[in-house]
Amino acid sequence: METRAFNYDDSVEIADGIYWVGFADETAGLHSNPYLIVDHGEAVLIDGGSRNDFSTVMLKIMRTGTNPHNITRLIYQHYDPDLCGNIPHMEAIIGGTKLKIISHCENNIFIEYYSPKSPKQCIEEMGFVFTFSSGRILQFIRTPYSHSPGSFVTYDSAIKTLFSSDIFGSYDSNWSLYTQINEPCGYCIPAAICPKTNERCQMHGIVNFHERVMTSAKALQYALSRIEELDISLIAPQHGSILDTHIAQKAVIDQLKRLTSIGIDHFLKGKDL
Repeated sequence: METRAFNYDDSVEIADGIYWVGFADETAGLHSNPYLIVDHGEAVLIDGGSRNDFSTVMLKIMRTGTNPHNITRLIYQHYDPDLCGNIPHMEAIIGGTKLKIISHCENNIFIEYYSPKSPKQCIEEMGFVFTFSSGRILQFIRTPYSHSPGSFVTYDSAIKTLFSSDIFGSYDSNWSLYTQINEPCGYCIPAAICPKTNERCQMHGIVNFHERVMTSAKALQYALSRIEELDISLIAPQHGSILDTHIAQKAVIDQLKRLTSIGIDHFLKGKDL
């Protein structure tokens, strides 16, 4: 269980040089988590957030001590408005000619509609890596149809942090920056209310989110197989809570690997009729 206290009105450094700069609304079920990586003064923003969240996100970026002009890349792991909605505002504040947007070619078709201003880089044309001036590398790993054709995740091998986009995300009003999930959660049957804590079950929120948002069990299983190849210390999803322990990561992966009713199968099973 999370015992750490955070000021959610400020940024939170979740790993060395990596900051959560999201908007925390404890009454909302869907929390979007933009992340800022700062390396020797060079900054990259991952899944920068919605139009409504822009002022909060930018204020937190500046509170890290980062000058917005030092942001050279905006990475978008798919094209939904909760990630991309504030692109024009970001461009206006960051300014300059160095800023570029990184995504998959399937995503860039749609990201262009948010703003045609910044040059778009396609991860496949970059060899699926971005290299900071210091030599630090971000690796891009495709997770197609989890949940869009161009979906991918980003792995920072220097810090062993995975930015997992919608994978491991959740729709849950019982939100905390770091997960409350522990070992028994891996083999329980998720229910809306946890029988042990009498609070909303975070695992239930994760399972329900994946059943509804992911396209198919096959797509999700492929994504999980790629993720399991990595040496991960921290999983930072774009929604929900950060998975900061191996116990929590294994518990969630085990639950998701058992799912068979996802996407269209979930619908046809009658749960959404």
